[in-house]
Amino acid sequence: MIRYIDEEKDLKGKRVILRLDLNVPIVDGVVADDFRIQKIINTVDFLRQHDCKTIILSHIEDAEGNPTTLLPVFDYLNGYFKTDFCPSYFTPEAIDKVLKMEDKGVLLFENVRNNAGEIENDPEFAKKLAQMGDIYVNDAFAVSHRPHASIVGIPEYLPHCGGLLLREEIENLSKVFSPEHPFVFILGGAKFETKLPLIKKYLDIADTVFVGGALANDVFRAKGLEVGVSKVSDVSDLEEILKNPKLKIPADVTVENGEFKSPEEVSPEDRIVDVGPNTIDELKEILKNAKTILWNGPLGQYEAGFGDKTEQLAEAIAKQKVTTIIGGGDTLAAIATLNLLDSFSFVSTGGGAMLDFLLNQTLPGIEALEK
Repeated sequence: MIRYIDEEKDLKGKRVILRLDLNVPIVDGVVADDFRIQKIINTVDFLRQHDCKTIILSHIEDAEGNPTTLLPVFDYLNGYFKTDFCPSYFTPEAIDKVLKMEDKGVLLFENVRNNAGEIENDPEFAKKLAQMGDIYVNDAFAVSHRPHASIVGIPEYLPHCGGLLLREEIENLSKVFSPEHPFVFILGGAKFETKLPLIKKYLDIADTVFVGGALANDVFRAKGLEVGVSKVSDVSDLEEILKNPKLKIPADVTVENGEFKSPEEVSPEDRIVDVGPNTIDELKEILKNAKTILWNGPLGQYEAGFGDKTEQLAEAIAKQKVTTIIGGGDTLAAIATLNLLDSFSFVSTGGGAMLDFLLNQTLPGIEALEK
């Protein structure tokens, strides 16, 4: 069982190492989407209200996936509470900043992945991080599928617990393990080879599993249909899922020139970039009877201008007054302009972590807290 931070006693004056996921998009040096930041404010506020000294560890990447600086996030956090910043680890400056922290103080360290020991989960690096604090709190669900030092290493050396957001993620995503039926699972995006186990699992649990996005291209190909120059995965042996009547795929598609076609009409020159309008109509009918709806992954290449069908799906799900759970970074990016996030029962901060949790019902970062 995980203990959570609001179950801890006598927190006053304690140095709390708080692992957060502040990996947010930065455009021209400014935070472009603060969803993940908003979700961790409650935990930081809780620690400050209990007179803790909060030491924040996080990572951040640029659009190409390379480590970058947390300074724009530091500026953003200062709009909520006074935050100090430390650009280095284990230096005299870093030690001095930690030792001089006052109750209610918040200290953000620079990108933890700047240190080689982080991704390697080097025990010595984890031990050094742990020496900065009295207690460790993981509130970084979205990166808890990574066996990194600041996720699974530090709990080996410190008393540990989960944060308020971590509990929210676990409790809400766990609802789909024993869902109210009819249960509809909509899975988009790409990389069929990594998502096939998930599809197989939810064909047993859900009443309908709709596969869209580039994933659908693999199903079309497995059925012997032409997919042209569309994006496909390196996957085969889909016979088992093709026989399952719960599996649903797009009734029509959008190709790159904007034309709508049935899957049987796709030519060798075509590139499938989205589902078509008939597919959205069919999904809306399926959703009308659903009691639980789970969605991860866009239906089309929204970043290339083919996002309208994904937006229409989001609007349709948001109208259902049932349990609606969505997540995935691409999903949220595709519907960012709709201002619909408050219309869903729960929006996960996780992408890969969400999918791994849905498959395995745990994550390395969660298991580390249970020890």
